[in-house]
Amino acid sequence: MFRRTPLGPARLLPAMAALAAIGACSQEGELVVDQGVGITSVLTSCPAVGIPDYTGDVTLFSGSGKTASDLDLTAAMTNLRSNCDDGGEKVYTTATFDVVARRADVRGARTVTLPYFVTVLRAGSAVVSKRVGEVTLTFADGEERAMASGNAASYVDRSASSLPEDIREQITRRRRPGDPEAALDPLADPEVKAAIARTRFEMLLGFQLTEDQLAYNATR
Repeated sequence: MFRRTPLGPARLLPAMAALAAIGACSQEGELVVDQGVGITSVLTSCPAVGIPDYTGDVTLFSGSGKTASDLDLTAAMTNLRSNCDDGGEKVYTTATFDVVARRADVRGARTVTLPYFVTVLRAGSAVVSKRVGEVTLTFADGEERAMASGNAASYVDRSASSLPEDIREQITRRRRPGDPEAALDPLADPEVKAAIARTRFEMLLGFQLTEDQLAYNATR
């Protein structure tokens, strides 16, 4: 189950700037624009899905120390997979992932619950929504490792993730040789660049870390 939280803690925003995004292949009906020699960008309504830097791992310590002898448990997100349905007025994206964990003390059975966030960003920085979920790991007596799976979902208005017709026409309009606009790159137009940026959405997942945990990940 998810519980709603205040939008986007400030501590997450720097980490979110470095997103390992999942790419897409162009299909019929998608707008493809060149951004340089050998570089092509596909404008799609589906958000990029990824795990921001420093949020895909969590380390728990026993006591107040942070040395190897104080290590209690480590966990990491892996196998992130996503699916997008952009056939309706709402673009619906789902994601699944695994959490693999290792504990230092294998004595006795143990259950550990770890919180994770699901955030939707627009234009790289504007937080559209944020939810926090939980994934529970169960260690059997004597077992060092455990694995569990989690899932997430998000909605984005199709109208918000699609280019306005006038901007789309400006990008795709055929230009004849000798036309004054033929030598101009439409993607360099500030209005076009801003419109494209507004249609860019990202669905980001990671562990809901404390300030200390995020700082530890960033400096280790």
